[in-house]
Amino acid sequence: MWAGNEMWAGNEMWAGNEMWAGNEMWTRNEMSLRTTERSHFTTMAPPSILGNNGDGSNSAADENYADINWDELGFSLVPTDYMYVMKCANGEKFSQGTLIPFGNIELSPSAGILNYGQGLFEGLKAYRTENGHILLFRPEENSKRMKTGADRMCMPSPSIEQFVNAVKEIVIANKRWVPPHGKGSLYIRPLLMGTGALLGLAPAPEYTFIIYCSPVGSYHKDKGPLNFKVEDKLYRAISGTGGTGGIKSVTNYAPVYSATTEAKANGFSDVLFLDAATGKHIEEASSSNVFVVKGNAICTPAIDGTILPGITRKTIIDIATDLGYEVMERAVSVEEMLDADEVFCTGTAVVVNSVASITFQKTRTQYKTGPETLSQKLRKTLLGIQTGCIDDTKGWTVLVD
Repeated sequence: MWAGNEMWAGNEMWAGNEMWAGNEMWTRNEMSLRTTERSHFTTMAPPSILGNNGDGSNSAADENYADINWDELGFSLVPTDYMYVMKCANGEKFSQGTLIPFGNIELSPSAGILNYGQGLFEGLKAYRTENGHILLFRPEENSKRMKTGADRMCMPSPSIEQFVNAVKEIVIANKRWVPPHGKGSLYIRPLLMGTGALLGLAPAPEYTFIIYCSPVGSYHKDKGPLNFKVEDKLYRAISGTGGTGGIKSVTNYAPVYSATTEAKANGFSDVLFLDAATGKHIEEASSSNVFVVKGNAICTPAIDGTILPGITRKTIIDIATDLGYEVMERAVSVEEMLDADEVFCTGTAVVVNSVASITFQKTRTQYKTGPETLSQKLRKTLLGIQTGCIDDTKGWTVLVD
């Protein structure tokens, strides 16, 4: 709406070259984003989900939610309201970040992230509990993993406190996008990248830490148990501790596209990569860790520099151990995997998911699936803790609001 030389759009006001958003003022030159990319969704009060709790706590029914069909959420980007941005020069430390409307960012064509792939990302989720509160799950572990990756790639990184507080800020700012209890989660994507301009091969002169988020449902929505193909020609990481397979470098992910695209075209859900040194041991899928079950024993490839130290992986090891299973982190051969009773994968996106079959060359092996499997027992336990339905005795969850 135009009023004189001012334009109102929602809760924002443009006046000449300046925009007021809440209590902050941004000039057009300062805003490194395009407001036309912002979400067109509106807020609404949803139908009653839980009713009166009777204990004075806020019910989820009291919240305002984005006007979307929560039952149809998949794992794709739904633009939300705000993102968090914090900048830092090379050799300095991150200080204070800010929330800005979600949208595009501006980068020099010679930015370090674009030319040399100097960047990392993380992934974590926020869940809504039955009484309407919002929980994060082990965000400090994501911060520690980002710090490890940043050290390897010569980048400054936020402190644990800065990281966790920034995650809390982005969740609170986008609270209406956190799905109702049992309808999904808010997927949170922190990015750390060299955004300063340079031409020679060297660390970037400036770095940007960004967090954006999107409501998501199941990563493999309506696909049931997974069917993997063993990839024995392409490899995702070099063997040993000298590479970058064990960090969440952005450069680790695009190289899997060739193998996954071919596999999915042939009806498979994903690929399972082998070690590059011998081609005899399994490592991980394109975006998840893998576990093999035989009797009361659970094996998963050891963290040796090529495999990402998954936070869900670490959690599942602890849960399974507490349940009385013998969990071993060691090399797992293809033959051992083919002889297993059950196989499942873990990750922030997939949570815990059963693998129905694995095809190695021309041999297809099937595994146990269904509600009585260990993987489903572990999934139910993990989600119960993440959503506040099961007591968190280990201090893994962090209350946001």
